[in-house]
Parts: sequence; structure tokens; C-alpha cells
Amino acid sequence: MGKYFGTDGFRGEANKDLTAEKAFKVGRYLGWYYGRMHEDGKAQIAIGKDTRRSSYMLEDALSAGLTSSGADVYLLHVTTTPSVSYVVRTENFDCGIMISASHNPFYDNGIKIMRSNGQKIEPEIEYQIEEYIDGKIEEIPYATREGIGRTIDFSAGRNRYIGYLISIPTRSFKSKRIGLDCANGSASSIAKSVFDALGAKTYVMGNAPDGININRGCGSTHIEALQNFVMDNGLDVGFAYDGDADRCLCVDDQGNIINGDHIMYICGKFMSENGQLKDNMVVTTVMSNLGLYKALAREGINYVQTAVGDKYVAENMLANGYRIGGEQSGHIIFSKYATTGDGILTSLMVMQTMLDKKASLSTLASEMKVYPQVLKNVKVHDKAVAQANPAVREAVEKVANELGKDGRILVRESGTEPLIRVMVEAGTNAICHEMVDKVVKVIYQEGLAID
Repeated sequence: MGKYFGTDGFRGEANKDLTAEKAFKVGRYLGWYYGRMHEDGKAQIAIGKDTRRSSYMLEDALSAGLTSSGADVYLLHVTTTPSVSYVVRTENFDCGIMISASHNPFYDNGIKIMRSNGQKIEPEIEYQIEEYIDGKIEEIPYATREGIGRTIDFSAGRNRYIGYLISIPTRSFKSKRIGLDCANGSASSIAKSVFDALGAKTYVMGNAPDGININRGCGSTHIEALQNFVMDNGLDVGFAYDGDADRCLCVDDQGNIINGDHIMYICGKFMSENGQLKDNMVVTTVMSNLGLYKALAREGINYVQTAVGDKYVAENMLANGYRIGGEQSGHIIFSKYATTGDGILTSLMVMQTMLDKKASLSTLASEMKVYPQVLKNVKVHDKAVAQANPAVREAVEKVANELGKDGRILVRESGTEPLIRVMVEAGTNAICHEMVDKVVKVIYQEGLAID
């Protein structure tokens, strides 16, 4: 974790943590860094943004920084993170930038930077940008005369992405009643047109962004709104996206929430049955539910675990050629079609599975039992010291032995806060609470916690 960049880019409150000046410097460095790879010094960089009010300010600041370093900037305007990834890797851009704080409230914002293959940039480049922002490396030259870059309207790139999504399903969605919750975010400009083109009877909510209502009472972080919407309108299925539409959660025909673990099981099993999984493998993070692992094992499907973060899932998939992976939160990667999580693509793949299997989503999801999970965060003086404490390690081992094959415990450090996260999955909530409390009690007894 860097000073400004975390696992999902540079994120913070707009004009407090993430200012126009810092965005300008990000643009300055990227324009210079990628410009060195061209004889004429001109990098080509695509920018997309979500609907939050500060996205327009940051777009202008980034564009000014990039063009002043000689880069040509192609503006995709309001679009999704995965669309930027798609355009970058298919249109030969040097890199792409998405302005979004994903599922965060409107007053936060972020800068996500992608390399030419559509995946997140390397940590060493993020570190260099941080050094430049803080004035720790020498000033880079400004472009002059004909060397100054241009900004170019590139809404055509977003339209090509829409056409690409429409081309993926092999069946019509005709007669299917589908609900879409666009979170008043990026999906508002794309999702409905995709499902309409595929023949669905589309019902949309969270589709009236005003700059401050992104993720407010809607989208994947407030999925209860979509649950009511699906049941009130008698829909076959509902899909909820987050602010930049790189994740998707579902609501089935019975009003149940279908999370990323369900999606990986349902689509992973379907892909396995059709010989589409390399090494018959699904890539998960350590936070996936025990129920997913038991269901995959029952079907003879292999799995591997990565650290928390779709970034790590993507890296593992790229290195090994695996075809599906993701997180419980709904970041799902289908590597045949994309190099990053894509909420709208995920909803299309779920629909394809439902249609090919001739089954409702509730029927498909019922094959996976979700184990109760309890997570407690403990604020500590030093995360590494707390994690390595012998008494804590002994308590964790005892709980693991008590749970056996009917549960699991995971103790990990927060990537962004001074917290130790203690998570237990077991047969009942009562057991989960009991086991979590055993470990938390030891953390306090050892004087590691901050009261």
C-alpha cells in the first residue's frame, strides 16, 4: 500500500485527499512516462469517468496534466471502468484512466490507472507517481509548440464496447423480465441499451444520476432496493451494479440476494460442464464463503485462493490462463472476454447460464449452501505484531481445530486501516460468534488492542 495508491487506485475525498492539483500531477507524470516510449513524445491515453460531481473537475485536471506533458487525451465521458479497460486493450492506447470511487459515496472519488492490456498498472509506477506528487523527484519538462497534446472526443469507444457486450450472448433474452439497478452511476449510460438490444423486457432503477445520488440507496451496496423492485414487478431476475459498474450482485426470482460466490459457482459449474475451465479451476480470494468451496469440491472443480482484491485475482488468472475468478462482493472476471471485473458482462454470463440450463436463478443458486459468517474488526496498535503474537496464534489454531471441516477461521490485517479482522464461518451464527470472541478476547488480554 502506497501513500496515495491502494489496491484500487488513488482514492479519497474530493478536494481534501484527492485534489485537482494532485490529479494534474498524476496526468503530468503519466503523459511524460508514456511519451518517452514514442519517437514524437506523444502518448495516447483514454479517460472515462463516473457520474459523481467531482469527476468532471478531475477529468479536466488530468487532461491538463496529460496534454501539458505532450499526451493526446481521448475522452470516453461517462462510462464504466471495464469499458475503459476494453478500449485500452483493443485500441492500442498506452494506458487508460477511470475517474471513480466505485461504491463509495459521491463526495469521494478516485483515479484508477490501467496499462495497455487493460489491467491495473504496476505498483512501481504508482510509487513513482507518488514521489512526483510529493516533489521527491525532479520536475519533468512541459511540452511546447506542436508538442502540446490535444483532447479528443472518443464517445465512439464507449459505443464499440456496447456493441461488444451485445455480441457475447448466443441466445436472445426475449420474454425475460429483467431488472437493472444502475446505482445512478456509470451503468446508467450503457446497461439498458445492452439488455434492450438482446430482446429483454427491461425494468430500470437507479438510472437518473444528478452528481450526488450515485450509490445512494441503490446499487450493489443497497441491494434491498432491487429486492423490492424485483418482487414488486414480478421479474425473472435483477442485477445491481456499483458506481463504476465493475461489480454485479443479483436478485433471483424469489427475492434472494445472489452474491459473487454464487455467481462463481453457477457460472463456474456451467463452464466446467462445457470444458471451458483450464485445469478445471476457479480463482477466489480468501474471503469466499466455505459453502462455495464445498460446492465446488462436490462438483469436482478445483479452486485457488488469492489475497483480498480483484487485482490479485486478475494477476493469478493472467499468470495461469484461468477463465473465471472473483470476489464475494461481485467483482467477477471472465478472462475470455475481459481482463478486469465487469458487472454488465457478469450479468450477461449469468443470463446465458440460466437460458442454456433452462433454469431459474433461484434453482441454480440453491445448489450452494452459504455458511453463516461473522466478522469482527479489532483496532490494534500494530497489525503485524498482533498477527504474530504467540498467544493469538495459539487461539486461532485452537479455534481451527474445534471447527474442523465444518467451519473455518481467517485472521488478517486490514490493507488500509489499523485493524485486525477476525472472521469465522460455521454451521450456525452462535458458533461463529463464540469462536470469533475467543480470538478477540486474547487480542485484548495481550494488550494489543486500542480501546
